[in-house]
Amino acid sequence: MLEKGALYVVGTPIGNLGDFSPRARETLAEADFIAAEDTRVTRGLLARFDIHKPLLSYFEHNKLSRGETILARLRAGETCALVSDAGMPAVSDPGETLIAACAREGLPVYVVPGPTAAISALAVSGLPTGRFTFEGFLSMNKRGRREHLAQVEGEARTMIFYEAPHKLRRTLGDLEKLFGPERKIAVVRELTKIHEEVWRTTLGEAAARYREQEPRGEYVLVVAGAERPVKEEPYSLEEAVELAQELLEAGASPSEAAKQAAQASGLRKAAIYKVLTGAAGERG
Repeated sequence: MLEKGALYVVGTPIGNLGDFSPRARETLAEADFIAAEDTRVTRGLLARFDIHKPLLSYFEHNKLSRGETILARLRAGETCALVSDAGMPAVSDPGETLIAACAREGLPVYVVPGPTAAISALAVSGLPTGRFTFEGFLSMNKRGRREHLAQVEGEARTMIFYEAPHKLRRTLGDLEKLFGPERKIAVVRELTKIHEEVWRTTLGEAAARYREQEPRGEYVLVVAGAERPVKEEPYSLEEAVELAQELLEAGASPSEAAKQAAQASGLRKAAIYKVLTGAAGERG
């Protein structure tokens, strides 16, 4: 049962309909109404799964006025499911505005997770995934684009960009100029669809290819972060002992812990062992 007066943020397939989860289908079937980015797209999805619910359009150019309508219906106790054309609503999507409005008013918001192009592309990119930034779409406006690119110029984390085919050439050219032709990139196209492609290459090669080839489909660009020189700083005795204590807690003997900490830090084993066994004695 859905909670009355709540907004449910529902992820929908980004290509393959087999990715539509049972919980997502149940939520759409139980909601009082569905707020959709493009009602024509969502109507096709609902028909495929035999779901019949009232649809309300909610997109970038009507999000303020239509958002007020949705909020009023939520306050009245109706349940709304929010969907985008594909993927997770609110991620580079006008649903962000509606969710923020619900948060301000204390209206409950729940998420029904689903496919997300950004994370899916990152996962198959072959680039570091431990730390990353989601940059969304670059602006077509010259000033906005210039400001956005200036902000990521020294970014060391992996960066994820969305791009439409008609803007791809310009974006790859701008990224090549900013980061250099040798910077690694994964050009991920048409995820989960028939013509899915993951091309791991460099910015120079990617820009050159699409100067000659017409871009087709929706793209996610996963760009390697800047390499930072590793600055080796000497271990202090305190840091070496902390390392030895971690090894001790993991099951190493005091002698072995001190030995490994000495190898890692370059400090004398005897000095580490003396402090380590003293600290261990105090804890005992």
